[in-house]
Amino acid sequence: MSANAQPAIHIAAALPADVDEIHELETRAFPNPWRREFFDSELRGSGRYNLVARKHGRIVGYVFAMWFFDEMHVNKIAVDERERRQGIALALMDDCLRFAAANRIRTISLEVRKSNEGAQDFYRFLDFEASYTRPRYYPDGEAAVVMVKTISG
Repeated sequence: MSANAQPAIHIAAALPADVDEIHELETRAFPNPWRREFFDSELRGSGRYNLVARKHGRIVGYVFAMWFFDEMHVNKIAVDERERRQGIALALMDDCLRFAAANRIRTISLEVRKSNEGAQDFYRFLDFEASYTRPRYYPDGEAAVVMVKTISG
């Protein structure tokens, strides 16, 4: 491997054995993290699409999504702060988009903090559009921007 080459990122289904590491990343990434039990529950739920990204065997990102008929909702996505801006979130979302297309999902939605312009720019790059704002969505009172991507059939 050359000095400039990045180690490979491996995307795989999230497993119950991953929950401790996922939750550790969650608590570092968010001011109001999900409880560990929420991740356990999501892994057992039907209509779920949950992935982890690994680098050197360590979880550096994850996405937890749910789908029902032709709609998908991204509940959680996070990347370790030390690993951001290296294409990990893009790889996770690309996998979600491939899954959506293969399963005839027509729309994907998610919420993002109104103040998180970087995340909004990232989702706009993926052709998500701001649809509306949910006031006081987050526990600290901040509003969420609901962003939606329509997948052409």
